[in-house]
Amino acid sequence: MAPATPGTAPLGVWPGTAYPLGATYDGAGTNFSLFSEAAKRVELCLIGEDNRETRIALDEVDGFVWHAYLPGIAPGQRYGFRVHGPYDPARGLRCDPSKLLLDPYGKAFGGEFGADAAPYNHGQNTLGHTMTGVVINPYFDWADDRSPKRPYHETVIYEAHVKGMTFTHPEVPPELRGTFAGMAHPAIIEHLKSLGITAVELMPVHQFLHDRVLLDRGLRNYWGYNSFGYFAPHREYAANGSPGAAVTEFKAMVRALHAADIEVILDVVYNHTAEGNEFGPTISFRGIDNAAYYRLVDDDPQHYMDYTGTGNSLNVRHPHTLQLIMDSLRYWILDMHVDGFRFDLAATLARELHDVDRLATFFDLVHQDPVVSQVKLIAEPWDVGEGGYQVGNFPAHWTEWNGKYRDTVRDYWRGQPATLGEFASRLTGSSDLYEATGRRPGASINFVTAHDGFTLADLVSYNEKHNAANGEGNRDGETYNRSWNCGVEGPTEDPEIRALRARQVRNLLATLLVSQGTPMLLHGDELGRTQRGNNNAYCQDSPLSWMDWSLMETNAELLEFTRRAVALRTAHPVFRRRRFFDGRPAPDHDHPDDIAWFTPAGAEMTDADWETGFGRSLTVFLNGDGIREPGPRGERITDDSFLLCFNAHDAALGFTLPDADHGAGWTVALDCSTPTGEPSANTTHPAASTVEVPARCLLVLRRTA
Repeated sequence: MAPATPGTAPLGVWPGTAYPLGATYDGAGTNFSLFSEAAKRVELCLIGEDNRETRIALDEVDGFVWHAYLPGIAPGQRYGFRVHGPYDPARGLRCDPSKLLLDPYGKAFGGEFGADAAPYNHGQNTLGHTMTGVVINPYFDWADDRSPKRPYHETVIYEAHVKGMTFTHPEVPPELRGTFAGMAHPAIIEHLKSLGITAVELMPVHQFLHDRVLLDRGLRNYWGYNSFGYFAPHREYAANGSPGAAVTEFKAMVRALHAADIEVILDVVYNHTAEGNEFGPTISFRGIDNAAYYRLVDDDPQHYMDYTGTGNSLNVRHPHTLQLIMDSLRYWILDMHVDGFRFDLAATLARELHDVDRLATFFDLVHQDPVVSQVKLIAEPWDVGEGGYQVGNFPAHWTEWNGKYRDTVRDYWRGQPATLGEFASRLTGSSDLYEATGRRPGASINFVTAHDGFTLADLVSYNEKHNAANGEGNRDGETYNRSWNCGVEGPTEDPEIRALRARQVRNLLATLLVSQGTPMLLHGDELGRTQRGNNNAYCQDSPLSWMDWSLMETNAELLEFTRRAVALRTAHPVFRRRRFFDGRPAPDHDHPDDIAWFTPAGAEMTDADWETGFGRSLTVFLNGDGIREPGPRGERITDDSFLLCFNAHDAALGFTLPDADHGAGWTVALDCSTPTGEPSANTTHPAASTVEVPARCLLVLRRTA
């Protein structure tokens, strides 16, 4: 049967099937399926050249799913839906057949959104003013692709932005910069491999919308936390502009990263959509079934519940919305081969009523799903609603961005009064947050910086945010950053301040990489990337946010330090234990406890020492002979032993090393006072001797005897 000409009546309309939802090409034709309980009538619209539209009534309805199969409809066909039904915003009903609606299950989108108000105005036709769905070819040669399936305790995550990572790299061909193909380029992969990265966490790549308010200010939604296509890779990240190219290029990127033994984790935004509040555009969900897809105010359904600060919240109480999320997750795992997800504002997904429920239906579904439960699941464990800060409260199998780790480590190195006990908890995997729920240290995704907030270079260079470029009067972004400018706000030529800032950066990186848990680096921190004090660069699609690859030469020593620190962690399992420390002796009882804590004077820490608010310095003994958990084949794991000498004091201190029971001799493995971390001398320090640790410095010593 010959394919139908786009925009003309097809050769036949068959009943088709209600599942799978969306547009599914099988080699001979395409099945179209759309859920809408609110609809009275649904039309499938095939869009041809010059936006010629052919409307086909979907007469088959099963369980509120409207469907048909069209023989001959092939990949590349543009389409949308028109939903006829009640329009009564006071009752939460917003059907509007004048709107060409995007498929919630669309796997690719073509065209552009117009700059006019058509999507915002009831009764105004949006054909030609909105994107359209595009039928894709699902077939792809994955060759021998496999997931690295790396356990958390061996994982080093690198948070990256597809465009920002690749747009200025001199070795990436210009036509590939800013794209999935650019991320797959050997120059990018080599940089990641040289750092020791095992997983890239990509900021949102689901198809997203550039907010009209930003476009009016000459800005764009750079970060992409404004999704509407939960099955479609963002079209702007495709090097080839043909419809559906983003799908093929995304798959090729995953295949290339897997070949380099690097996992791909997606930052996903299932908490809200790009349609915003009642004043936002109607492009998909709102016009299909507003009350099913969105949380509406119970006694005033013309308004939306907003736990995200973006205008709406998806209705995870509704079975079809839950199905949408679960189907999306499975699609990205099974069809796109990704290895995990980081859930933006994940506390919103736990709000079945108003409070956050740790055992909400969504988490139950994930827990029992044989596909989704087996990949990396990372929660951003908060939202902006009441009671939304839920660090430590997510279920088993979930890991979390540990905001308490970030805050504690920042405070420690900037000299804020705090107890050393809090710092010790974060350094050792935050057992106080995760052990009671049966989780391991890997559940703590440790980070000092992320896309949201200062870069690492800015964290040590600015006390205040500088977000004027965003056009919001510097009102946006977090005001309390736990940063310290080291004496001068912003750039300075003062050599002492520049040296202090560089040392603070090394201290923060080294602390992250010797901490138990799963470390996450922000892209560009290894190069000293700056956003000039902007801590909310969500709308800065510009050199302010892009990687400056010239820094590889300018800050070559910092890059070398980062590589050295990651390599130290990778080489030594004592820094990445699967289980929490238990404070007991090693298995053969001939060695000290698996961990011990000392004052700079060499005495074991007392309760009074732990509670000292002005305490700035301590020594941590990590016993390489005290690792209790077996290796993957049941073998006993042993390692070198280490001393971590933390000195956040503003003056150099003499650290007395422990007695010979803990080690007869020690040598420096990482020195944060030197530009590359390389020891200034290969001196062996005997037990009970005194080692001078410079002001504001972490010194890592390895046992040699």
